[in-house]
Amino acid sequence: MFSNPFASSSEAPRPPAEDEQSLTSILSTPEDRSSLTLLVAHCTESMRKAITDTFDASQTGKPADIVTDLTSGDGLDNPNLDTSNVDVAAHDRAREERARREKELSAPKMTELREASLQYFDEWRDNVLQRVGEVVNSRETAKAQKHEAKAASPRVPSRPIIEAEGYDEGVAIALHALYPPFDTSLARFEKDQRALILHSMLLLLLSLEHYSAYSRILLLYLTSSLRLTIDFLAGDESKVAKGLLAGAEKMSAEEETKKKAEENAGSRKWKVGLASVAGAAIIGVTGGLAAPLLAAGVGSVMGGLGLGATAAAGYLGTVASSTVIVGGLFGAYGGRMTGQMMDQYAKEVEDFAFIPVVNHHRPRKIEKEYRRLRVAVGISGWLTEKDEVVEPWKVLGKGQEAFALRWELEALLSLGNAITTMIKSTAWGYAKSELIKRTVFASLSAALWPLSLLKVSRIIDNPFRVAKARSEKAGEVLADALINKAQGERPVTLIGYSLGARVIYTCLTKLAERKAFGLIESVVLIGAPTPSDAADWRRMRSVVAGRVVNVYSTNDYILGFLYRSSSIQYGVAGLQAIEGVTGVQNVDVSDLVSGHTRYRYLTGSILKKIGFEDIELEEVHLEEEALREADRREEEQRQERAKKESAMNPDEEVKDMEKEVEERN
Repeated sequence: MFSNPFASSSEAPRPPAEDEQSLTSILSTPEDRSSLTLLVAHCTESMRKAITDTFDASQTGKPADIVTDLTSGDGLDNPNLDTSNVDVAAHDRAREERARREKELSAPKMTELREASLQYFDEWRDNVLQRVGEVVNSRETAKAQKHEAKAASPRVPSRPIIEAEGYDEGVAIALHALYPPFDTSLARFEKDQRALILHSMLLLLLSLEHYSAYSRILLLYLTSSLRLTIDFLAGDESKVAKGLLAGAEKMSAEEETKKKAEENAGSRKWKVGLASVAGAAIIGVTGGLAAPLLAAGVGSVMGGLGLGATAAAGYLGTVASSTVIVGGLFGAYGGRMTGQMMDQYAKEVEDFAFIPVVNHHRPRKIEKEYRRLRVAVGISGWLTEKDEVVEPWKVLGKGQEAFALRWELEALLSLGNAITTMIKSTAWGYAKSELIKRTVFASLSAALWPLSLLKVSRIIDNPFRVAKARSEKAGEVLADALINKAQGERPVTLIGYSLGARVIYTCLTKLAERKAFGLIESVVLIGAPTPSDAADWRRMRSVVAGRVVNVYSTNDYILGFLYRSSSIQYGVAGLQAIEGVTGVQNVDVSDLVSGHTRYRYLTGSILKKIGFEDIELEEVHLEEEALREADRREEEQRQERAKKESAMNPDEEVKDMEKEVEERN
């Protein structure tokens, strides 16, 4: 599971030179050092509680997140209860829902998933506490503080810190609510000192030879508790990535070998260390030959904060000793996500590939400028042009290495052309005027679809069925690519709309089946044509370290019509909130989304609405302009079609639509 490169060594880290800054110079007293390890213990205990809450029948995911224990004195059998003021029916419903959750959670597979997720997390936490402890006080002290840690509601300042240029205020507010700060004496240090502490923690986490999704969430808690802004953390991550790659470039694998041979001129033997990190074999040259170069690159990113090269090398540990380990961290310098590994997956899912969102046809020498410690993947759910594989995801900011997932172009183009043709038809215009008289769920449950609409359904039903089946296969392949570390040892955020969200749904389900934890930082599913069943979303929640966001619209009649032949008894996530699972954030965008096709132009606005950490605000504005133009063009085409179809009977209209879709495909 985890391989801790420090587990077998009892040697204390080499102290930095007297004129260098380090954690031990900033945290000058035993109390200060203890405060850091205790803060880490508090943060990780909160993270652990988030896992246990996911599998707790008393946690429903509602704002209060607490359900009255109906078997205790608060239940209806309490003799002191004033029954005249009690909604008995509501109590009965709550009791039945609680019983259903308990039955679901007691299933063997769910119990096994809970135990596996906690085992993975506990091993990661132990490695983190041990690593931090051996640098600032001792392993024993850090481990002992784990038992002192509390996940109870931390004391939260009245307002989050908002100093960031280019960051929306909603980002600071959202992250402040998601990762509330703990009260710590370290928050009273000077800002430069707090920044140095956070930077040092980043290096210590990287020294474990992976940047787990849990490590990233821990840093978000620490950022909040140290009263720093999220843009500082994102900027520091970017600078560290550049520093590591710059150092690795200076000391290539050939140079490492040459220098080692020169140092051991009298011997032909030199040691090669072989370690296994989270399933990936990594070969590192021993002796720390590249450490000074790597550490100098990373140390310099802090500018006036003064982190010394010796301290940086000590904190990075084995990561500062081999370009191969650095390459593994970044997915062989980014090549895995665009190289031969993807060619193999393309044999299973047509056109499967990760496409860089930012592509300046850049020369290789500046490619490292775009590498990051985090990866984001945007997944489109239907297309009318091939460019729409990437276009919706230009809103993703440069604090992460952003890719668009290309998959099954022919199926997605066929679906997109069918949808856009149908919604411009007279039949859809009439049907919508009838549908808005009742809710989309009333239409779904009673199959109350206008006859004229059912006649045109043949142009869209088959493309949707085909693309839906292909999305499930794409999700399986995506899960396999992530497990095989296409992204390297970096956390991944997945965002998708329409069938792109179903790709994510399937991917997370497969990751849960294979007990693959620590890979996914956050997910955002937008207008998802997937079940809203609590058990499914609980499994998905278990493999995501950060946010799980379900974005839905109760006005999405197109999704309702597309999904009408599916298993609607399990609900439709893109039309409703997910209930009964804590840790799933439901976002109603009914005020923004009047139809499924609008999601294509609203990814940026939706991400901004939910306080997504890293978006390009200028691209969001361009997206909004594109939506207005698309609305105008759609209305013109609808009016032209209405004139043309006024003389047609319904069967002729359907044939004309089929011809148009065929030509566009």
